[in-house]
Amino acid sequence: MQVMFEYDRGRPFLRRARGVMTAGGILLACFSPLLIAGPGEAQPAPSAATTSQKDVPDYTETRIAELHDKMHISEGQAGQWEAVARVMRANAKAIEALTAESRKNEQSMTAVEDLRAYQEIVAAQAKSAQKLADAFDVLYQTMTDDQRKLADAVFRQYRQNAMKAGK
Repeated sequence: MQVMFEYDRGRPFLRRARGVMTAGGILLACFSPLLIAGPGEAQPAPSAATTSQKDVPDYTETRIAELHDKMHISEGQAGQWEAVARVMRANAKAIEALTAESRKNEQSMTAVEDLRAYQEIVAAQAKSAQKLADAFDVLYQTMTDDQRKLADAVFRQYRQNAMKAGK
């Protein structure tokens, strides 16, 4: 009987990390395409001035637009929303860079290196989630009760989808 470890089956650690970032990682990655990482030191998050829309994967821009619409962001909240969107873009870009580095080395990585790469992804996602939560809190404080209910429902749904995807 041949025993296959999880890292032997097409690198599901990294796939799962990307899934967490994409689904629940709207908070992370995207908020945390969400997004994704690999071995090596995490790149510092780019400043708002250096993070343009063209530098971020389309799925992050799609999530930003989707969240903006679903939460009915008003013109008066544009500044707070843009701060959230900048964090989402920077998080996605940083995580994507870690993932690309890991993919570049995946053929030569040992099991231990693979696990370390996964650990770095998770650590980067945690930092991304903190940055996003801080930015989103500022926006959330400006929301009406109806907007807060919408935001709560949207994030609850993303979390539930992420839990299903992780199974």
